[in-house]
Amino acid sequence: MGEEARRRSEASGAGGHSQGRWLNRTVLGVGLASLFSDWSHEIATSILPAFLAAMGASAGWLGLIEGVSDGFSSFAKLASGYYTDRLRRRKPVAVIGYAVTALATGSLALASAAWHVLLARSLGWLGRGVRTPVRKALLAAAATRETYGRAFGFERMMDTVGAIIGPATAFLLLRQFHLAYPAVFALAAIPGLLAAAAMGLLVAERGRRSVPHASFGGSLRALPRRFRRFLGAVGVFGLGDFAHSMLILLAAQSLTPSMGAAGAAAAATGLYVLHNVFYAAFSMIAGWLADRMPKKFLLAGGYFRGALMALAVVFLPMGLGTLGLVFVLGGVYVGIEETLEDSLCAELVDQERHGMAFGLLSAVNGAGDFLSSVIVGAVWSAAGAGAAFGYSAILFLAGGAMVLALPRSEPT
Repeated sequence: MGEEARRRSEASGAGGHSQGRWLNRTVLGVGLASLFSDWSHEIATSILPAFLAAMGASAGWLGLIEGVSDGFSSFAKLASGYYTDRLRRRKPVAVIGYAVTALATGSLALASAAWHVLLARSLGWLGRGVRTPVRKALLAAAATRETYGRAFGFERMMDTVGAIIGPATAFLLLRQFHLAYPAVFALAAIPGLLAAAAMGLLVAERGRRSVPHASFGGSLRALPRRFRRFLGAVGVFGLGDFAHSMLILLAAQSLTPSMGAAGAAAAATGLYVLHNVFYAAFSMIAGWLADRMPKKFLLAGGYFRGALMALAVVFLPMGLGTLGLVFVLGGVYVGIEETLEDSLCAELVDQERHGMAFGLLSAVNGAGDFLSSVIVGAVWSAAGAGAAFGYSAILFLAGGAMVLALPRSEPT
């Protein structure tokens, strides 16, 4: 049996996949797990700053909590990817990861001091890091090369729908039902546990051929050189890819003189909802296109759209119309970027080593998220928004050029 035929056979067994039916039970299960988990996560995240403020914690505590949690998550992604390639079954690791994150989120209801929040959030993000490369490897195993784009696009779309529902749920629980913060945190655990259930009950995994034990360096060298070049392009782009909460800050600062602080805050929130709608839509559109066009051209196009967004901030006056364009471009490029990075990663590396590959990709993105936000924030404070977004535009363009330069086949 040839390599491609073997992959199709494995995908069919693992998820009921056929060439004409890419949305099998495994792809659906992974998508639902992402939706429920992000729903849970966004409920907690949207009220966490106010919860810390209510207990008298400073803004420094919030930065410490998020920084330590992201550090744990990045480490866990790398370690999980490395070790799970050696397991014959990956799914139990993913189920445990989702359950740990859900229970840690619910445990925030018991917090009475900032350090309690730090412990709970760090544990939750550790579980989140462990499950991420495993989830992506399971998703890739349930699809074929011809359907990677749609499978990963569907998962990203479902994740983003959860990100839209989560803050809305928190708002309703606080404002309409007048629940206290601890009760909201406790309820946030429910969709998180549903995510673990979806992963456990819907995702089907066949036994797989594990890779022989090797050192971390040996596992890294075993990955194709073309993938390592791709990872370099992702890293360069990621150094400019700041957290999009900074777009909310940009909108609030730009609109306050004309709309007042309250009006500007409301408009910024509405623009971010618009951002997420386009993010969800273009995750699926990009996935559909990725199964019909060369993935590297689509990914480079996503990176270049990010550069257009940044350049609009540099050169255009920041009125409501321009900010609408900025938020739309932001949602579009993130939808393309995340879908195409995952599907191209799956295409460049054999399934046996998908855990390591997705772990590295997630770790590089996590490091980029942290460094880019710190750098962009520092440049913004020192030299203004134009300089900060100009910095991002240069790295977006460089990352796109590096993706276009990827060879068509593995170098010999």
